[in-house]
Amino acid sequence: MSVLIAYCTCPDRASADTVADALVGERLAACVSQLPGVRSTYRWEGRVEHGQEVLLMIKTTRDQLDSLTVRVRALHPYELPELIAVEAVGGLAPYLDWVVEQTRDDD
Repeated sequence: MSVLIAYCTCPDRASADTVADALVGERLAACVSQLPGVRSTYRWEGRVEHGQEVLLMIKTTRDQLDSLTVRVRALHPYELPELIAVEAVGGLAPYLDWVVEQTRDDD
């Protein structure tokens, strides 16, 4: 089973906590790291915008990605939340195994 790192930005700490707690609590993610103070520059509705955001680094698996995506869409305050997943091509084997264990539906 392949481990993924999904990136998602949130507008503030409260929404980041809401998303992180739900994903880990529902076993859709093994761990969510929050990186506050991210400054994003993006085009929205024809204008270049800037914003302070909290970046979430979500450790999950390919098997959970679809469910995780649905849950982020439901919880996130943005109309179009950023959610991009990349495959972890390597890492400490026991940690990768732990991610898989923590995101299994069965205990």
